[in-house]
Amino acid sequence: MPRLSLKPVTLSSLCLAGLLTQIACAQNSLLPQAQDDTWYDDGAAAVAMATGKTINNTPGAARNIILFIGDGMGVSTVSAARIFAGQQLGMTGEEYQLSFEKFPWTGLSKTYNTDAQVGDSAGTATAFMTGVKSRSGVINISSEPARGSCAEFMSADNAVLLSALEIAELAGKATGVVSTARITHATPATSYANSPDRDWESDADLPQEAIARGCTDIASQLLAFKPRLEAKINNGNPLAVIDGIDVVFGGGRRAFYSADPASLVGFAETAGAGRREDGRNLIQEWQDMGGVYVMDQAGFEAISDLETRNIMGLFESSHMRYEANRPEDENGEPSLTEMTTKAISLLQQDADGFFLQVEAGRVDHAHHANNAYNALSDAVELSRAVEAALAMVDLEETLIIVTADHSHVFTFAGYPDRGNPILGTAGNDILGNPYTTVGYYNGRGFNDSGDETDADTRAGLSLPGRNNLSGIDTTAPGFHQESLVALGSETHGGEDVGIYAIGPGAHLLSGTIEQNVIFHVMNHAGALVQQAADRR
Repeated sequence: MPRLSLKPVTLSSLCLAGLLTQIACAQNSLLPQAQDDTWYDDGAAAVAMATGKTINNTPGAARNIILFIGDGMGVSTVSAARIFAGQQLGMTGEEYQLSFEKFPWTGLSKTYNTDAQVGDSAGTATAFMTGVKSRSGVINISSEPARGSCAEFMSADNAVLLSALEIAELAGKATGVVSTARITHATPATSYANSPDRDWESDADLPQEAIARGCTDIASQLLAFKPRLEAKINNGNPLAVIDGIDVVFGGGRRAFYSADPASLVGFAETAGAGRREDGRNLIQEWQDMGGVYVMDQAGFEAISDLETRNIMGLFESSHMRYEANRPEDENGEPSLTEMTTKAISLLQQDADGFFLQVEAGRVDHAHHANNAYNALSDAVELSRAVEAALAMVDLEETLIIVTADHSHVFTFAGYPDRGNPILGTAGNDILGNPYTTVGYYNGRGFNDSGDETDADTRAGLSLPGRNNLSGIDTTAPGFHQESLVALGSETHGGEDVGIYAIGPGAHLLSGTIEQNVIFHVMNHAGALVQQAADRR
């Protein structure tokens, strides 16, 4: 076998040897000789931009922290949403970038729970909100107590975990939580609650044994935010720095009251929706404490940006509507972007800065329904909310993180041509039947509900497995993609999810990290614990 020559080869010798058939030698540079240099130029520009990344390691440099969570927004969802958004703008789609994909720092997060290979929203959100990994199905408690065991929770030492929002409150910052899901749902609940079971959203959800032992529901914990936090860190003695969560926007009104008030005006759209059994009206109690309550678009728009009282908007009895379905609400409800910008405008009045958690909760729900149209629509709305937030803050003092709590078994495959509709068909299977570019490994499966924009509404039967899609508009809002394994609901996926970050401390979120590290980056960048300690 001929030996490989290690003799140095100069640029001029290569040119003279005629070895470079598509590269010109000019002024000691290598330049492409393709008709379209766009890819080459764009690649060079990307490197130039990357070399300009700045690193700020100073603890406390992030006066403000915004944590965006796309619930269930795995990498395949981000990729498909990128194309979906680009195609809505008339592009082929693949070249498009969502707002947060332009962030200078990216990483991956491992989403398993301490007892589960594939995590759920409660355990995963507990990790990035408290810095501690825990069990599936629990809210901000350690992994020792079993899910649903009030007895183990009440008897365990150091089972209660503080959230980043609670620590920011102790540090004197303004605080807020925004979600398109019920505000008592798993992810937003990790901002303020501690519960052995994510399902204990109202007292009606608690077992009698749990009530007898002193466990409380998640909705009531939101109302008791101040005394509960004082009990955790100051033996129940008052702390002036704690003034309660400043902004709460989301759904889930039903967990906050029992019987209807004398008048539904400004309270709820329909009568008899309350689910509490203890006779309490937590909405009225919020107002009695001096808080502001709104329940529709008109009330939301009437909130002054100079309002300084605690504000709660509960815009649906259960989850808020999907973004595609939102215009069908007769009373109106704000979009995720509107809620985000309103929250920032209220919170940024605080000279000490703010902490805000924002969740696009319905990405997850649409995936569970095998409905990619709504999952991607809500992911694109999250991108718009992030873009709006970027325009409102100073990135020299604001850390913005966009991530997901977990993924889904949502696939993006086949061999479609570039620019093919992302919700369209990719070709035919070996039997000649069309198949879609995106689909699901499990779930209820195929359903054709036409122009229906509510992913939770299906017309007729759901049919797992392969179906004849000939003549069916797979890009319609009401099309539910096929699934291989028949289940009552599609499941989460266990692969890593993306982290996208910008601002002070953002560089610390690169690489593949444990999910709980996100909390520690927020704590470092905002010096949350240190500032909280200084105020005591």
